[in-house]
Amino acid sequence: MARQFGDSLSMPFFLVDPEGNLLFYNEAAEGILGLRFTDTGGMRVEEWATMFKPTDLEGNPLPPEDLPLVRTLSTKLPAHGSFNIDNLKGDRVKITVTSFPLVGRPNRYLGAIAMFWKDEL
Repeated sequence: MARQFGDSLSMPFFLVDPEGNLLFYNEAAEGILGLRFTDTGGMRVEEWATMFKPTDLEGNPLPPEDLPLVRTLSTKLPAHGSFNIDNLKGDRVKITVTSFPLVGRPNRYLGAIAMFWKDEL
């Protein structure tokens, strides 16, 4: 159901399972990331958290645990932040990310969603 929701959004959307494995990202996210989901399919957290070379706003490398979605995975709490990525087209892009946990009934942790948008550098 979350994948269908994300697929219908015009805002970039990223969906991961409880272990952080990428389950889906939508067409709007493809435009920012420079990579189609049909070309990558799912990815482990170790792959997607580093493949775009995230850096803080001063250009210092960000470890995966500082990314909002990874923080949400570890704390099961919403997280928010801005940072730079190098997309697969070779462009540096500043994005702002808001992530939140998916919790079903009865308090079953299902994973997390990140919604993000491109900011001006």
